[in-house]
Amino acid sequence: MRSQYTDLYRGKRLYNVNHLNRMKWAETPAISLTLRYGLALASVAVSVGLARVLLHFNLPQTFATFALSAIALTFWYAGTAPGICAAVLSALVRGYLFEASTESRLLWDLVFLIFALLMTRVKWARNELERRVAERTAELTQSNDNLKREIAERNQAEYLIGQVFECSPDAVLIIGTDYRYKRVNPVHERNWGMPAASMVGMHVADLVGVKFFEHKLRPFLDRCFAGENVRFEEWFDNALGHRFLAVSYSILLGSDSQQVEAALVITRDLTEFALASEALRHAQADLAHASRMTTMGELTASLAHEVNQPISAASTCASTCVRWLNRDEPDLGEAREAALAAVRNAKRAADIINRIRSISKKGDSKRQLVDINNVIREIIALLRTEARRYSISIRTDLDANLAKVMADSVQVQQVMMNLIMNSIDAMKDVDRAREVFVRSQSAENRDLMVSVSDTGMGLPPQQTDQIFDAFFTTKAHGIGMGLRISRSIVESHGGRLWAVDNAPRGATFCFTLPTNA
Repeated sequence: MRSQYTDLYRGKRLYNVNHLNRMKWAETPAISLTLRYGLALASVAVSVGLARVLLHFNLPQTFATFALSAIALTFWYAGTAPGICAAVLSALVRGYLFEASTESRLLWDLVFLIFALLMTRVKWARNELERRVAERTAELTQSNDNLKREIAERNQAEYLIGQVFECSPDAVLIIGTDYRYKRVNPVHERNWGMPAASMVGMHVADLVGVKFFEHKLRPFLDRCFAGENVRFEEWFDNALGHRFLAVSYSILLGSDSQQVEAALVITRDLTEFALASEALRHAQADLAHASRMTTMGELTASLAHEVNQPISAASTCASTCVRWLNRDEPDLGEAREAALAAVRNAKRAADIINRIRSISKKGDSKRQLVDINNVIREIIALLRTEARRYSISIRTDLDANLAKVMADSVQVQQVMMNLIMNSIDAMKDVDRAREVFVRSQSAENRDLMVSVSDTGMGLPPQQTDQIFDAFFTTKAHGIGMGLRISRSIVESHGGRLWAVDNAPRGATFCFTLPTNA
């Protein structure tokens, strides 16, 4: 390629030099005309002089040969008109100075005419050739300039790509369709404690392990080689230890085909972020547990009453059963009914205690398919006594056809308990009908929506956007974390939580949960 550019440059330079040598004496029209016709006269005069010298020494007379040379020289360097002028002058000079015969004169006049016509044709062909050569030279020059610019741009792009590859803070590597490394950058070398020279050509399974490669990496690589860009996150064990990496596989096509030849792999170390997220999740879980315990402390009297009712009923039923059995003629039927009633009440008390324990327990988040209507019913059963203390009725409208959601039932219970308790607190001091209305229904995008409405004081004026902020509260005994925690729980499940004012009074809190998670 370089030799072609050199030959092209030399040919272009040679043509330019020859062209300038022919035209440098014709810089202005006046000088050009004088020189061109002067060349015609001078060339013919030189021919006459040479012929005269030869004639003086009794040598063969060759004026015609000299004249034809003068005509050709004039046509070539001075142009067509001066060349014709040289032909006419040659005919006149030969007729008057060298030949007296009319036949000979006419013959040579015809020769000079034919030669002038031939030279005119040659001159035209030469001009046309020069024009084509000039056009082709211009095209080649333009192509050469474009090629040089393209090569420079490509070299610059390759340099920048190389800089990105070598200086990237992420590990960058190229894996061929044979699952072998083709190129790796210094970050990947450092992550695995192995030089690039040893890594290039190595099978991926030899580096990460056959089992991990077959079960974790190969399915993603195969998808990439099939034409799909793939992203995933996974824990790896490398020279730096147990690391959490975000990995992307991008397809690399061949330069002369549309087939995938390799995968561009970029891995970013997110270990610190993952550990911080895990610590944050544990902190949020601890805070949520503290919030639940605070709420349970506020409900101590109500919960004690709620548990005491079935226990008292069970005790009464047991006493009744004993009386029926102590009669002179024991009534076994009545005693059986009283015993069954005691069992039902004891089971009811156990259910209440189990619900309290499930809400109060502390542990890792465990998500499973949850029936949101059952969660709502359990929380209402737990808070019904608290609502009755303040003459508050709780009504429900639950869609029986709702799909189950993948969620942590304890966390969803906490959200429901916070929202219903907020509604109860908002209606404690109002002098009108006090009612909480809980509704579940289908929403857009295959989500389900739960709403809790009340007839209380409504949202705080001018502060509606702040009610979900941490430590913002309108309660004298509140700590301002209930709604903040509730929103975090809902968003961690892929939903959202918001509040609106009711007309003419009260507020409604709504949250959605995805059913396709």
